[in-house]
Amino acid sequence: MADKRFYHIGFGQNDLGSSPPTIALLSGDPERSHLIAQTYLQDVRVLSENRGLNSYVGYLPNGRSILSATSGMGAPSLSIVVNELVQVGIRQIIRIGTCGSIQPYIQVGSVVISSAALCRQGAAYDIAPVEYPAAADPFLTVALVKAARELKIEHYIGITASVDTFYEGQERTDSANPNLMRSLHGITEEYRRLNILNYEMECGTLFKMAGVYKFAAAAICGVVAGRTIGENIILEQRNIAVKNAIATAVNAVAEIE
Repeated sequence: MADKRFYHIGFGQNDLGSSPPTIALLSGDPERSHLIAQTYLQDVRVLSENRGLNSYVGYLPNGRSILSATSGMGAPSLSIVVNELVQVGIRQIIRIGTCGSIQPYIQVGSVVISSAALCRQGAAYDIAPVEYPAAADPFLTVALVKAARELKIEHYIGITASVDTFYEGQERTDSANPNLMRSLHGITEEYRRLNILNYEMECGTLFKMAGVYKFAAAAICGVVAGRTIGENIILEQRNIAVKNAIATAVNAVAEIE
């Protein structure tokens, strides 16, 4: 089993070296995975650049071995990658993503740390029933909050709405399909009244997988859109938001026992 290379991630347990990582920083964007590896890790090795699911292994300055991996966009792709990461020995996963805030007090450029997710995702239904909780690991979550405080990064902790589509599922009408189904009209306001903080597309399934597969998961997302103002991503603040999310996650991992 140890010499098996997995079809999607493109590497196996034996490729992780003599000090294999048990924690992964998981990004949807392969460029973000590369950025994390090149900026924060030492003695970096490319494990795979298969299917755009780029993975790198390296070390933090404290000697901790870390995997920087790519999930791709959306829960179906993430579910494949996470399944294979667990098979090579990963036991803690922190998703580093982007999101749109749906509360007026959450500013673009800040970060949202998800304590749990309202999971409206088809992939998750194949993992566990709809009633199964999608909750983040409390210890990883506290580590993220502590790191954000120490770095003086504006951060919010609460419930995230994880949905399958970027446009319709997040009630965007400025797209190729301005005609939303009736069930989606007003859904953002409904979520706002339920004290949900943000929209994103992966962590609900990740959290359910963590419960079923018995690993620890957390999620932090840089806020790149303020949905109480408009539908579009604020490109000027995107890099700040992503940098803040990465820095928080890396500092949290450095302090985890």
